[in-house]
Amino acid sequence: MTTMSASETALVQVDEIEAAARVLAPVAVRTPLLPFEALAEQIGVPVYVKPEMLQRGGAFKFRGAYTYLSRLTPQARELGVVAPSSGNHAQAVALAARLFGVPATVVMPTTVTPAKRTGAERLGARVVLAGTTTMHRYERALEIVRDEGGTLVPPYDDPWIIAGQGTVGLEIARDLPDVGTVVVQVGGGGLSAGVSTAIKALAPSAQVIGVEPAGAPKLTRARDAGQPVRLEKTSGLADGLLAVEIGTLTFAHHQRHVDEIVTVRDEALVPAMRLLLDRMKLVAEPSGAITLAAVLEGLVERHLRDKRPIVLVLSGGNIEWDGLQELLARA
Repeated sequence: MTTMSASETALVQVDEIEAAARVLAPVAVRTPLLPFEALAEQIGVPVYVKPEMLQRGGAFKFRGAYTYLSRLTPQARELGVVAPSSGNHAQAVALAARLFGVPATVVMPTTVTPAKRTGAERLGARVVLAGTTTMHRYERALEIVRDEGGTLVPPYDDPWIIAGQGTVGLEIARDLPDVGTVVVQVGGGGLSAGVSTAIKALAPSAQVIGVEPAGAPKLTRARDAGQPVRLEKTSGLADGLLAVEIGTLTFAHHQRHVDEIVTVRDEALVPAMRLLLDRMKLVAEPSGAITLAAVLEGLVERHLRDKRPIVLVLSGGNIEWDGLQELLARA
């Protein structure tokens, strides 16, 4: 399937997100909004977290992957699916493919964490390793589709994916109608595009703040340039957010719906992970904890002046025990 153009008419609408929610209702976890009272006392406004590490597959990605596969014809599904991914999308596609009873191949970086690789394998996917960047994985996935057949499941720059991920924002707006600020991760942009679309439709006075790693400021650079810009390289602990370029379609959503972008340094991620574990009993991978890190670093402080509730999306928790111990030892 080809990606839609990023014209204004191509933007995903809230009714498409609501349709995805109906598809997901029998299979996905409707994750709760949990009050983060310790942080609320510290910053003086009500704080909630949206713990997508409790989602099937350990991250929000299942929402988009299952939505995408649900839209394929039975004949297309029979030929199998191929997914390029740094880790969480691969596990999500593997799980969705297993639920539909179809074969899945996932293309992951040579630097993939053990938790993410074994997670995809455990769910029945064939794992192929290719390079270290988004483009390495995407090009190898296209080769597999060309040589073996099947459908490529894009990780973020697709309307069905965006609609599925947008159900996170749909649930936030319905569970907390007076939400004042939503802080959400930016990798390739599928989650932030979908969440911001839903929030602006259902809670239009709320602010949406995107957060990306300092070592991968692909949306920051794109906004400066007025169009997606490919970074020469990216690096950092938040391996799920290290895309070298924001998606074309996701960028169009960000331009319309995301109020501000902030970047977080690596050094702030581990203390945020530790705080989530100590106070909320939630295990977050670095990408999942980056929204909390942004708050702890004071990067969203000006959005808290009206004292309305703030929601932090915790995008995932796919980190193995040894890796978690090693990171937490730094804190």
